[in-house]
Amino acid sequence: MSSKDQAIFSKEALLSTKPGKEIVKQGLFKSKGYRQFDKYKKEAENEFPNFIKRFTSDLLREIKSDTTPNRTQEEFAYEIGTDEIILDKSRIESVKTRLENHEVLADRVSRILNSNFVKMTFPVFSALYDASTEYFSDKEDSQLRMDIVDGHIIAIDLSEPMDRIMDRDEDLEYLEDYKLMNPYVLKIARSKIAKGGKTVMEEFERGFKDARVGQYLDFKLKTRANSISEEDMMQCYKKYRAVMGTAGKNMALARGPLGEIFYLGMAKAAESVGCGNEIEDSIRSKIVKIPSWPLYYSVLSNDVKKGFELTMQKSNLYLSEARLALELLPSKFSYRDFLEFLFLTVEHYNLYWFNQLQKENLWQEFSANLPK
Repeated sequence: MSSKDQAIFSKEALLSTKPGKEIVKQGLFKSKGYRQFDKYKKEAENEFPNFIKRFTSDLLREIKSDTTPNRTQEEFAYEIGTDEIILDKSRIESVKTRLENHEVLADRVSRILNSNFVKMTFPVFSALYDASTEYFSDKEDSQLRMDIVDGHIIAIDLSEPMDRIMDRDEDLEYLEDYKLMNPYVLKIARSKIAKGGKTVMEEFERGFKDARVGQYLDFKLKTRANSISEEDMMQCYKKYRAVMGTAGKNMALARGPLGEIFYLGMAKAAESVGCGNEIEDSIRSKIVKIPSWPLYYSVLSNDVKKGFELTMQKSNLYLSEARLALELLPSKFSYRDFLEFLFLTVEHYNLYWFNQLQKENLWQEFSANLPK
């Protein structure tokens, strides 16, 4: 498995959870799901450096060729619906000059690609695309495969610099660079995804719009952390459903019924991982993440420990819905075992961080820092 922190999927870590033990067992006996997953994991590890190079080169070309960078920032602000994440006009030229250095830009690209959602989904998208190609008996097209996978990974990666800008919780010295990069990252993603045709592009735009709604609400909820409703959280999680679900659908080039089944599986798996990510972030910052399911449940119950326990239940509900997708797959679908194995890795990821939380024993600290 691939993630930002490889220790999560070490043998020792895997043996610490029930799903992890099942992963180890399947690895020992070389199950079909393990073999399929391992194939795409190795492919992704080999291809990722090339992907970084392609992404950096495309980004450098876009930045250098833009003769009206201020207009680019303004248009991006209009589309996103806020000018809080764009670069001040007086800073554009100096930041643009800095990022026109290939080594500097490559460093920034590597930083935003250091993301669980990017690293955990890169091999998955390739597998889903191949599964679709086989199911629909498509003619193999390696360039289209690369464009569709790259485009959606880049689109997902756009959330990283945007989150860091709004949250101001990491990479503070690079936020100006990220502000300048964002419009070009989106442009590159769109250019690649458009190779899939009109329907694929329409699905992406619909998903991107929903993701913006979720991400902006996430930002706004930080100002009223003690009055978050369930509807707020459901809307907030649009960012996971829309981005990952849409990517899953577009790996089938938005063709039904397989595309919709991929949407369901990826959207709900992403929401489940979102719960685990909230637990991980809370441990790292030593404060219950705002907004998050742990915060929502902790405030309602006035019990932080119970809040995190209920979050684990929520993550399992999401994962149960993701597993419904397996029941909807066509008969004799040859990638079913791959998806079953994938969902095991999601279950392990969440349970690993929940177990780490018990060891850290941060309950008093969490309680003291709850919003009043």
